[in-house]
Formats: sequence, C-alpha cells, structure tokens
Amino acid sequence: MPAGTTNQSPSYPLTLPLKMEAEEVRLMKGNEAIAHAAIRYGVDGYFGYPITPQSEVLETLAELKPWETTGMVVLQAESEVAAINMVYGGAATGKAVMTSSSSPGVSLKQEGISYIAASELPALIVNVMRGGPGLGTIQPSQADYFQAVKGGGHGDYHLIVLAPATVQEMTDFVALGFDLAFKYRNPAMILADGVVGQMMEKVVLPPQRPRRTEEELRAQCPWAACGKGDRKNRNVITSLELDSARMEENNHRFQATYKLIEQNEVRYQTYYADDADYLIVAFGSVARICLKAIEEAREAGIKVGMLRPITLWPFPKTQIAELAKSVRGILTVELNAGQMVEDVRLAAPTTPVYHFGRMGGIVPNPGEVLQALKEHFPELA
Repeated sequence: MPAGTTNQSPSYPLTLPLKMEAEEVRLMKGNEAIAHAAIRYGVDGYFGYPITPQSEVLETLAELKPWETTGMVVLQAESEVAAINMVYGGAATGKAVMTSSSSPGVSLKQEGISYIAASELPALIVNVMRGGPGLGTIQPSQADYFQAVKGGGHGDYHLIVLAPATVQEMTDFVALGFDLAFKYRNPAMILADGVVGQMMEKVVLPPQRPRRTEEELRAQCPWAACGKGDRKNRNVITSLELDSARMEENNHRFQATYKLIEQNEVRYQTYYADDADYLIVAFGSVARICLKAIEEAREAGIKVGMLRPITLWPFPKTQIAELAKSVRGILTVELNAGQMVEDVRLAAPTTPVYHFGRMGGIVPNPGEVLQALKEHFPELA
C-alpha cells in the first residue's frame, strides 16, 4: 500500500506501521484508547454516562482510577444532560474537561454543547456513533454527520470535528482535540463510528503529562472564572446577552473564529489520487474498507483514488474541488443515507457525485463498494 499524503497533520496511516518507536505499545479497543489518552494528556475531569457502544471509555477510566494518580475527576453523572452541564461548568473554570457518549446520548447533550460554544469555552466531546434514528441499534453508524458538522444544537455555531479511522487516531485525537479547543476557545468533537470504538489494534500511548497547576491555568486561561485573585475585574462566563446589538457582535466574533479555523485547521489524507480517474470520499472505518476496494479496482485496471477527511469540520472542500477537476466522477461512501455527500456536491458542483451507503448498523464490504462504483459509472462495468 503506498503512503497517503496528509495535510495539516502528522501522518496517520490507515494501517499501522510494522515498527513503532515508542515508550509503550498496547493492544486495546478504540474506546479504551480514549480513556488512556485522556489520563496521559492531563485531563482534569471526565463526566459521562454509559451507553453502548462507548461504555468502555467510562469503564476503563473507572478501572484505571486516575483520581489516585493524577487527581483527575471521573464522574458518572445521573444523565447525559447532567454530564454536559458538568463539562460546561468545568470548562468555564479553564479546566481540561471532556465527556463521551453515543448518538442518542449526544442528542441529549446538544443544548449544553450550544451553551459551551456560545460561551467560547474549550471542551472535548466524544461521540462513538450507533445506528438510528431514535434508539436505533447498538451497531455502528455514521448518521450523526449532520448533527456534528452543522451545529447540532440551536444557533450559528460550529464544533471542530475530528474523524478517526484507527485506534491510534482515537488516541492522538484526544490531545489534538484539546489543543485545538484551547487554541480557539471552541469545543471539539471526536466523531468515531462504532467500528473504531470497538475494534482492537496496537496503539502507541503518549507519555504522561502533568495536569496544569492553578498558576499555569490562570496564565494560560486569563478568561477563566476561577476566582478574581489579583485581577481588576471578575470573569463572567455566560451565553446570555439580552442586548441585540451586543449579541450580534458576539456572533460576528464567533464567525471570525470559525473563518480562522477553516483557514488553518483543515486536515485530510489522500490515497492513489495523483492519477485517479475516479475519486472516493470516505471517513472513519469506511475509509479503510474503501482503500481495499480501491486496491482491487486498480488490480482490474480501474484508476480510483480516495480523499479521507480527517476534519469533518472544517471540511476539505477546497481540496475536493481541486481533485474534482481531474476526475470523471466522485463516489461518497458512508454508513448513512447520504449526508457528507451534500458537502462534497457543494465542493464539486460540476462533477458527477454519487452516494453509496449502508444503514441500520450494516457495514459494507469492499466488493459492495466496487460494485456501487460500477453501477454509478457504467463505463466501468
């Protein structure tokens, strides 16, 4: 398999390298990796509620007992609504706080996520997606794409959305998510499908970082509501502004931040794209399936390439538009009825763009992907 090209990000290959230079290598689930990475990042608090297929995050944290080592708070809230509001409160004090859940649980958190975004607070939300709508199934899905990248709650806001395809990325994106959240004072989300959350792979664990001291927190987060101290004025954290003119000013400031994120933080990876006649766009575990389909297509003489968005927001629309100039058509492959395909069509309005997806927890195999490509582009049959 040739190395893919990655933009704005360290190399995250879809298959792990044979040799890994690291202090510690473990075999674990994606959900377990989230827990280990959170402790090692120096997270101050985790507030969650169990729901399949992400319950191992909370279970692993309970097993590791970080409150006895780093002092990290791990709390099972009485509900998803309670958990996200605990995150809201912790983030307001400048602490590195996070939560995790799965699709129906994340839906319950949307009001709190909107408050966090409007209050310009850093926080990390992990969604290990399951099939829906409603209670749906505990099997994997990617049907929360719209919810994650279009806001989810009320108002004009965006989350920074990272889509891992490997257990290594589940690990790495905890640090990346927090770093971006604090850089832009904006919540970040790891949007993983249930396959990535449940599968086991070798993972290189990062070294342990100490939690920030109160002095470091005050220096890094001068906006935080952590006591007036020697400051002249108190810091007040709120999403409420009854003066319409000031609220519009707030929204202009939010939009300026989002524009800056779009300029600086687009991440993606391409495979076989340089000479491709056809392009597949896929994220998460589906990108791994598509890579195998592409290899089979190339063995049959069909030049297919792939772009894998690593950030679902900001979306790599400029990169897709550029690749669209040199291909005959694009196929998006998703575990949903067709969501990311809308953003691809917006990015490539003059190129034929089609969608292939499975729903209800069904995961396609490479043969199905290749067959869908041939059905949408009859010249390949």
